[in-house]
Amino acid sequence: MSENASPLPTVREHALAQLRQQHVYDMAIVGGGATGLGLALDAAQRGLSVVLVDSHDFAQGTSSRSTKLLHGGVRYMAQGNIGLVREALHERTTVLHIAPGLAHPLAFVIPAIRWWERAFYGAGLTLYDWLAGSAGLGPTRILSAAQTLQLLPAARAAGLRGGVMYWDAQFDDARLAIALARTAAAQGALLVNYCAAKELVMEGAKVEGLRCEDAFTGEAFKLQARCVVNATGVWVDHLRAQEQAACGVPGAGQPAELPPLVAPSQGIHIVVDRRFLGSDAALMVPKTSDGRVLFAVPWLGKVILGTTDTPRQEIEREPTALREEVDFILREAARFLAVAPTRADILSVWVGLRPLVRPHNADGPGGQTKKISREHTILVGPGGMVTVTGGKWTTYRAMAEDVLQVCASHSLVPPLPTCRSAQTVLLDGTYAPPDQAPTGADSAWPPGLSPARVRFAVRHEYARTVEDVLARRNRLLFLDAAAARRLAPLVASAMQDAGISDPQTERFLALADKYLQIP
Repeated sequence: MSENASPLPTVREHALAQLRQQHVYDMAIVGGGATGLGLALDAAQRGLSVVLVDSHDFAQGTSSRSTKLLHGGVRYMAQGNIGLVREALHERTTVLHIAPGLAHPLAFVIPAIRWWERAFYGAGLTLYDWLAGSAGLGPTRILSAAQTLQLLPAARAAGLRGGVMYWDAQFDDARLAIALARTAAAQGALLVNYCAAKELVMEGAKVEGLRCEDAFTGEAFKLQARCVVNATGVWVDHLRAQEQAACGVPGAGQPAELPPLVAPSQGIHIVVDRRFLGSDAALMVPKTSDGRVLFAVPWLGKVILGTTDTPRQEIEREPTALREEVDFILREAARFLAVAPTRADILSVWVGLRPLVRPHNADGPGGQTKKISREHTILVGPGGMVTVTGGKWTTYRAMAEDVLQVCASHSLVPPLPTCRSAQTVLLDGTYAPPDQAPTGADSAWPPGLSPARVRFAVRHEYARTVEDVLARRNRLLFLDAAAARRLAPLVASAMQDAGISDPQTERFLALADKYLQIP
């Protein structure tokens, strides 16, 4: 499948009209992140009738706030989880194949400070290459200090003993999510953002569908489905609590009373100017002074520094970075970069919540769990609702296969044909309006964004708000929050030209201010 001259329109009124129709879907998916969107595409390709709803925009949560890496997971190899690494390396190559405009190989350099690090990391990464086999992207190289500085000219030279270079890949997470949504729609799936699943529809002790509500009008919809999949990331326990209460499971009326499946972990990223890295290669520190991992990754003309791994009890739509998290990233970056970035250099700070699975709760009351790996878990609840959580972007497609396998094994969907998602090139949303010399107001638009591009996002990529455009159809909010704030009125005007009466400009300005607040 490839982009064509007549991309599928994403007219919201048409989607809502379909929701109003009396129809029993084969599968209703709650959650439009990496997992839900990948599942919608796979299920639709295999002939199932699919509807997907999300309370906010697609990939508005964790799925747009990753470190932008497609990787096998070097740390999992160190933990001895070879099978997981091998699967992820295979899936890394698959994503590179099906999303060539959104993903590409990326060289990583590990600076060696101690005498033993070159040999130690070199040996481990040679094993990483071996596990990748024919899916490898390039050989690991042991570097001298001079070679390391050639690849990372902004690295700190003092105390540098050399380095190790290896290969993984990089991608645009939110853009890949939109590509999955558009490709799933082209296969017949119905996808509706800003439509919250308020409660489950029960028939006796069986989950038979969803009651949903349009976030803009408050209109209610009843969706009937033979199989309901809960793919809401860190929020999965809310629907699980509803299901178990409806099925009479003791002590399960509220999420707080249900033994949680998910332990949220907060990861922050800060973005600085490209000059602090000065390279097309990424810097990777496998073990910081307190045992964590640090990345400095070139991305869309800037540099991402991150990340952290902080347990959080609160599950917020827009989490807040902690002062100690920013301190950690800046302190560790200063150990490896010749010019250390400071708080004054930060262009944007953003936070995501990872849905880490609590293994001891995986076999909770009234449910059957298939623990696919340490990365993701699939649970079939007492009412037949399928919950999937955990995982990472690299293996989203394999996760979708696993979910459908579980659904079929529990007779929640009919027998399925072979999966084809590994061979389906995604509609990547590439759109280039006719080249014109910027004049007048047009000169305020940055490269890659224009009034025509905004209108395309509204008409063909499900964009409804200024945030949708500047955070996920384009990534300016994540790259330079102040620049995104300045551009917001122009984006709002272009969206109004495309028929969006209220693109929620003021709300976006407040959000941009949050991305500029450095604790």
